[in-house]
Amino acid sequence: MNRRLDDRRLGWLLCAPAVLAMLLVTAYPILYAGWLSLHRYDLRFPDRQAFVGLANYASVLSSEVWWRSLFNTLVVTLGSVTIELLLGFVLALVMHRALFGRMAVRTASLVPYAIITVVAALGWRFAFDPTTGFVNALLGIDHAWLSERWSAFFVIIATEVWKTTPFVALLLLAGLTLVPGDLIRAARVDGATAWQRLAHITLPLMKPAILVALLFRTLDAFRIFDTIYVQTRGAQDTESVSILAYQTLIARLNLGLGSAVSVLIFVGTILIALIYLHLFGTGLLARDERR
Repeated sequence: MNRRLDDRRLGWLLCAPAVLAMLLVTAYPILYAGWLSLHRYDLRFPDRQAFVGLANYASVLSSEVWWRSLFNTLVVTLGSVTIELLLGFVLALVMHRALFGRMAVRTASLVPYAIITVVAALGWRFAFDPTTGFVNALLGIDHAWLSERWSAFFVIIATEVWKTTPFVALLLLAGLTLVPGDLIRAARVDGATAWQRLAHITLPLMKPAILVALLFRTLDAFRIFDTIYVQTRGAQDTESVSILAYQTLIARLNLGLGSAVSVLIFVGTILIALIYLHLFGTGLLARDERR
């Protein structure tokens, strides 16, 4: 028990410098955004600045634009993260079980993740362009993908999946390396099928890696901005909450409402993290206590 407490204390001490640095960098912007969100602060009318309390939040939460943007964000988040988790697991298995050229396979699979998001979004935008792209010619159709809402969502999600699946696969690969090979072989000798070995041995032991992969990617997808801005700029009703914050803060110069949107996005990321920790972290903590 004392040894476990010492290990935790040492872990906190090792993390302390990074935590302090992050607080110094992020604390002021977060607090300042919270302060702005409580004020009527429009740069077009600087003389009308006033403290309005929670009125900005009430305006945002009662706006149909916010809820539509939130729905669009959840569609992209759930769609991309689900596909990335499935494909990432398959890719991790391939990289883990490769008999030869393992390093080459891992390096090649990480190429999409190394490409800048804006460049990847532009590439997929041109690929699906009805005049310059090759997708319509390949499929033998004539369709303006980014001019309709759901086909635009398809392109956006496909771009995200292509770009970030290698990241998920890399995290899951780290989890696969933690599964003892002797345990898998013993289960095979005892007559366990491949599905039983996966469901009762591999996946439970990979829970920490799955939690990290889901948490990182969900938080990143919930704040999606680059891909949507490059491909549609929020047109065809594809505006995300980050695009909404950009349009309110930068385009319309309304710092009060824009800060309220930004704070709500921040609260959303915290809620997502808490949900994942509640679903996955409870079991992990219980297992740690048993040890």
